[in-house]
Amino acid sequence: MQLEITPFQESDHDRLVDIWYRAVTRTHAFLAESDIRFYRDIVQNGALREVEVWVGRGENQTPAGFIGLAGTKIEMLFVDPQYHGKGIGSRLIQHARKTKGDHLQVDVNEQNDGACAFYKRLGFVQVGRSELDGSGKPFPLLHLACKSFR
Repeated sequence: MQLEITPFQESDHDRLVDIWYRAVTRTHAFLAESDIRFYRDIVQNGALREVEVWVGRGENQTPAGFIGLAGTKIEMLFVDPQYHGKGIGSRLIQHARKTKGDHLQVDVNEQNDGACAFYKRLGFVQVGRSELDGSGKPFPLLHLACKSFR
């Protein structure tokens, strides 16, 4: 798939929230609908504006996925479910590596087996664990770091 990576534009906001929602409902089976609503409100009402967001654009410049960075930390990485497995997430991380360097970190939900496997394939290793997520909810996080990519 052809992919162009560009900075976030305000006109992308609603499309990225939709990608987030559809990706989370597909990959975060451990979340109740009330939890998804809670996090969606956070994404809808400012989270995308609090980090450096890069958008992966496919055909017709339509967003296919995005990555949000705070320094060298990946705060969010979501790909439209119709494009899962097509290399978009890997290319967004490669872009982050080019702009931020090799020492990236990410927190990933322990129950999200697919995301855990994805990051490990890219050379991330576990460096810590938290019982609660960043909102204080009981969804354990694995703290991962990568010093080099394969």
